[in-house]
Amino acid sequence: MKILVLNCGSSSVKYKLIDMTDGRTLAEGGVEKVGMNDTFLKYKKPDGSKEIVELGCADHKASVKAILDNLTDPVIGCIKSFDEIEAVGHRLVHGGETFSQSVLITPEVIEKVKECYPLAPLHNPANITGVEAIESILPNVPQVGVFDTAFHQTMPAKSYMYAIPYKFYEEDHVRRYGFHGTSHRYVSARVCEILGVDINTRKIITCHIGNGGSITAVLNGKSVDTSMGLTPTEGLMMGTRVGDIDPGALTFLMKKHNLTADDLQRVINKESGVLGVSGVSSDMRELEAAVNRGEERAVLALDMYEQRIIKYIGAYAAEMGGVDIIVFTGGVGENQTGLRSNVCAPLAFMGVKIDEELNAKTRGTETVISTDDSKVKVVVVPTDEELTIARDTQAIVEKK
Repeated sequence: MKILVLNCGSSSVKYKLIDMTDGRTLAEGGVEKVGMNDTFLKYKKPDGSKEIVELGCADHKASVKAILDNLTDPVIGCIKSFDEIEAVGHRLVHGGETFSQSVLITPEVIEKVKECYPLAPLHNPANITGVEAIESILPNVPQVGVFDTAFHQTMPAKSYMYAIPYKFYEEDHVRRYGFHGTSHRYVSARVCEILGVDINTRKIITCHIGNGGSITAVLNGKSVDTSMGLTPTEGLMMGTRVGDIDPGALTFLMKKHNLTADDLQRVINKESGVLGVSGVSSDMRELEAAVNRGEERAVLALDMYEQRIIKYIGAYAAEMGGVDIIVFTGGVGENQTGLRSNVCAPLAFMGVKIDEELNAKTRGTETVISTDDSKVKVVVVPTDEELTIARDTQAIVEKK
């Protein structure tokens, strides 16, 4: 079975075509600047190099059509016709409390996802646009929705409730939902395969660290707490997102600078985090370069960034009564060797010991970086959300 995995954002459409007979990625790439005058498709060629195709001004439907045309192109394509695509799996960001697992997309499901638009106004509408684009181009192909929030629906109320008047939960569904769930689910299961242990008997802390980042406590295979909340702005300090902050500080700033709610949304989502503190960039590679130049604000930003990861790991270890495995994933978690070392060093009191030499040369590969005598296994596991979406899609379509 060949499955197309789509991740439709507000201005981008990422894709992978996966052959489920062996899990091979047949093609991957994405359309950037969707809806703008300079929309383009970037895709990976068989030799690993990347090619760019200018699309002019293309909306989501035209972008999806461009992807499909690329896949079936007689010269550069990897399939002969659309008929080879047997199902499409979509990343859907917010399922609210309605969806605790992946589902076959039906008109009823689409309506329920639309009810979650207020919870993810930037993501869910774009996700559904992708669903509707496939529906119009490939009307007979089954589609499956895989939700970022689903894995975290096992959290107990004490973890997901906020200490605000209960009516806001009852009437407005304001609670912690968490995100990156597909990634946390994949790496927590994969690390147990790597180590040859039973996920149902392990205390695992998964650290998805990238431009956006979250940490999850996985107890016996289930998410019991996670750092992101109602929106992806809570929790860790991120590339441009603020993470945890005193809500009183936000109301103070709103009053003092006469900020509207939209102004504040821009500040906490686009102007804060590593970029806001360092004044350099939201990119960790550029931040590290600034740190090496001795720029004080860059040093402060990196210290803050690492400190918050350490704090969440410590908190979740306490919450679960210990930890057996710590997983690093995401663009930063998989590749920034210095960050992993700095995060693990203060955790020595819990029995965390990493092999510094092995850690220093591990980038983007599945590797146990803890020493043999470490009480806690520390492992780098590159995430594969697309494969997880494809697996869910195959399982649901084959049950039809």
